[in-house]
Amino acid sequence: MKFASHVEEIDISGIRKSFEGAGPGAINLGLGQPDFDTPDNIKRAAIEAIEEGFTGYTMNLGTAELRAALSEKFRRDNGLEYAEREIMVTSGASEALFLAIAALVEEGDEVLMGDPGFVSYSALTRIARGRPVGVPLDERFHLTADAVAERITPKTRALIVNSPNNPTGSVQTREELRGLADLAEDRDIALISDEVYEQFIYEGAHVSPALYSDNVITVNAVSKTYAMTGWRLGYVAARGEAIENMLKVHQYVQACASSISQRAALAAVSGTQEPVRIMREEFKRRRDVLVSGLRSMGMDIKEPEGAFYAFPEVGDGDDVSARLIRGGVVTVPGSAFGPRGRGHIRISYAASMEDLKTALERMRDIL
Repeated sequence: MKFASHVEEIDISGIRKSFEGAGPGAINLGLGQPDFDTPDNIKRAAIEAIEEGFTGYTMNLGTAELRAALSEKFRRDNGLEYAEREIMVTSGASEALFLAIAALVEEGDEVLMGDPGFVSYSALTRIARGRPVGVPLDERFHLTADAVAERITPKTRALIVNSPNNPTGSVQTREELRGLADLAEDRDIALISDEVYEQFIYEGAHVSPALYSDNVITVNAVSKTYAMTGWRLGYVAARGEAIENMLKVHQYVQACASSISQRAALAAVSGTQEPVRIMREEFKRRRDVLVSGLRSMGMDIKEPEGAFYAFPEVGDGDDVSARLIRGGVVTVPGSAFGPRGRGHIRISYAASMEDLKTALERMRDIL
């Protein structure tokens, strides 16, 4: 077989590679998934949907009930007014990101993204025959409008913003997000805002760039917020013709998101938010323990402001990550997230407190 060159040039995710070589008993601090169970009210809603026979296709956009609940969620949590027709339900935020890029990017078009940044952004851009362009983050791991403006060319079609950020744990300020949104509007480029970690901010509050521009495509999911990574349920909201053009791709590659997962998501976003608060408080406790432990070893680390990742500077991130894996602690080398991540490793504290403390002891011995 002959394979497409733009697919062959993509490598397997560095996050997945990090698991290779880990022996039995290894503590996994590489996976970006909450260790909490999906809340009971969400599980019950899914069981009831199965028992009712709600097991067929739904509308391509998603059920009207879920999109109405998501519209209310945007109003409640983000101060945004989206009509149901401006929201589409997807199979995870990953599909939503793909749909946004596929609808925007033609061969040779450029997509700007933070470096370091989440591994999917550059790969999805290449799959769309576009060219990913890394924008250096500042010393706080924040993306600035000045740095973005320097890299905008006539071929720039989109800018991806991720706050709270994976892998760094940074959270953009309201002023920074307003500046990025204004820049996107002034230069007539799309701003794709990945907000899957919005509920995990430990000081301050989340701000959606769509407050400041209609050029924003907002991507989110129930995956992290409600410990539902395996349910594969995301959503995307946008103005104008954006949803219609993303729908053209979605209906052929996916048809619709899982009917059962949609019922579960409806219970998640419209039900009690107490489990989210409990998770957020526990992640903050774990963050504090991890940061203190890493600093006691002499590591240079900026305190994560959100998400559940630490991104300490360690010198040679590839070497340190490999040594840690051999010693029973799985982390991800920073190089997986772009050239400017090479001196770092990503550590997920979405693991139990017991595992975190044991991992820190092993790290002291290894390093």
